[in-house]
Amino acid sequence: MSRSGQGVAGDAASAIVVGSFELGSGERYDWHDHPLHQLAWAARGVLAVSAAGRTWVLPPTRALWIPAEIRHAVEASRPAMMQSLYFHARRCPIAWPEPTAVGVGSLLRELIGYLARPDLAPDPRARAEAVVCDLLEPLSVTTIEVRMPVDVRAKRVADALTANPADRRTLAALGRAVGASARTLARVFVAETGMSFGQWRTHLRVRAALAYLADQTPVSVVASRVGYDTPSAFVAAFRRLAGVSPGAYFSDR
Repeated sequence: MSRSGQGVAGDAASAIVVGSFELGSGERYDWHDHPLHQLAWAARGVLAVSAAGRTWVLPPTRALWIPAEIRHAVEASRPAMMQSLYFHARRCPIAWPEPTAVGVGSLLRELIGYLARPDLAPDPRARAEAVVCDLLEPLSVTTIEVRMPVDVRAKRVADALTANPADRRTLAALGRAVGASARTLARVFVAETGMSFGQWRTHLRVRAALAYLADQTPVSVVASRVGYDTPSAFVAAFRRLAGVSPGAYFSDR
């Protein structure tokens, strides 16, 4: 569902319109698009935004530029406040064709709140809008993708592990629960996800860890919550997939 027309500050004369949306725990805005460019930002909490076959996890220090007409979905695993900026395409100097992560520093954060004021006069609004565009700089971010299998039995395994990434059952044990042999499931995972089951599970665990890391949960706690026996094993797996340590992933550098 899309609520881009609700809770919006600004008017037709504004180059940038601000929308504020409260999301409850587990709430999701399903696939939709807008005629305007969007900058999706979590003023509070953590958002997961999916678009163009990728998913970005966004703490308040990071936002995602979503070009006009690009279908996307937004989800919050815990309560969050999304404040989105909507840019009129013909009046926007930014023309990034793909979804692009940007850093959100203190100045940009204050400007978003400033532009959300419904009583802001046209001249100061125009000046603030120009500064916002100057502050948007791309970040290089590696996203961790997890393709889900279609086979009914493999999907039941995938759904169970998505709900509980700390589940340490072997593929044989999981297969007994869904009525399939480990060999059959292993073959299905390779055919339908492009990864071995072990690789797929690692991707799932690392992606699940991102929401905890974005919420500043200690690495030792995150490791346990996503199924690793030791923090060092988790850090090693994370670094292999993301190219950086868990502590560095959400750095703006």
